[in-house]
Amino acid sequence: MTESKKGLVVAIDGPSGAGKSTIARMLAQRLGYIYIDTGAMYRAIGWKAKRERIDPADEAALAGLCSRTEVSIKKDNSDPRFYVDGLDVSGEIRTPEMGMMASAVSRSPAVRSRLLELQRELGRQGGVVMDGRDIGTVVFPDAQVKFYLDASPEERGKRRYLELKEKGMAVDLARITSEIRERDHQDSMRAIAPLKKADDAVLIDATSLSIQQVLDRMLADIGKVK
Repeated sequence: MTESKKGLVVAIDGPSGAGKSTIARMLAQRLGYIYIDTGAMYRAIGWKAKRERIDPADEAALAGLCSRTEVSIKKDNSDPRFYVDGLDVSGEIRTPEMGMMASAVSRSPAVRSRLLELQRELGRQGGVVMDGRDIGTVVFPDAQVKFYLDASPEERGKRRYLELKEKGMAVDLARITSEIRERDHQDSMRAIAPLKKADDAVLIDATSLSIQQVLDRMLADIGKVK
């Protein structure tokens, strides 16, 4: 299967906590593709903005930040590492706070323009599984395979709660679910590249599906691509 599918761009979009990263990582492993987590790029910019105490609503400050910040990725089929100005921030950006910062800075035209350029460069050669919120609509509207992965806010909150608790973080389920609802609103209402399903994307509601069931469904659909 991997030989005949070498050049594909597989786009996986969907709201926060739907399981995109987990599925995309597994899918890349199965296909022998590179996995690119675009949400982590926004988290990286959000991390730098917080470190420099920049208000995400200050467009001029964010534009300046982007001009002097280097976001890079050490590509690996299953576990890419993210660097900001040469510093590995892969662990630090995986917090609910950085998730909210990512949503906030993603509304910036300067940030989106800078990262859009990087995302397209990374996926230009094909052979990638890329997840985010606007991959199939903006980044690669001509991607050969597009999925929109969704789940109820309650289910997404529960999954995120268990994931963070497993990492030893002190978390509250009600608060996490509330933050997910808030982020859904922010992502779907932003003026630039709002979260939405591409017209030609396959919708998968994973509320009551296991990870393996979602993976099998995606592999079956990819197998139909000539």
